[in-house]
Amino acid sequence: MKLNNLRDLFLDQLRDMYSAETQSLKVLSSMTQKASDAKLKSKFETHLKESHGHVEKLEKAFNILDEKAEGHRCKAMAGIVAEIEDLMGYEAPPAVMDAGLIAGEQRIEHYEITGYGTIIEFADELEEMEVKDLLKQILKEEKKTDKELTKRAESNINDEAKED
Repeated sequence: MKLNNLRDLFLDQLRDMYSAETQSLKVLSSMTQKASDAKLKSKFETHLKESHGHVEKLEKAFNILDEKAEGHRCKAMAGIVAEIEDLMGYEAPPAVMDAGLIAGEQRIEHYEITGYGTIIEFADELEEMEVKDLLKQILKEEKKTDKELTKRAESNINDEAKED
């Protein structure tokens, strides 16, 4: 693939985020089932719904740009997902597993936060304001999820995991 200009790079990175979101949907569903803490399970369920919305927003962005979302596989997200899947195969007390699930989901969130921050700036530079607005909506939800996961871990899960 040849990247000739910022628009080419923007589209490549936008496809990366689309791939990342679709990959995270699959593992987030499994994480929801694996979580034992009711509030954590509920947070994962909420974020799963939000993530479906993120995919829809990204598809809308591609439509606005008159481009296709396909043709890219996010290798970074594939690695994060593989690590989470490995974790879910371990034997662990419930609180330890929940702490690990939070750590895995925060890795996903941090990757997405970084990616969206970058492509928002590209969209701004390219004067793609409608796309920029969609991406900012997604970024806001990703940051909120990250903060909520931190609060969940600090509320009791990490303390319980220490005791197991």
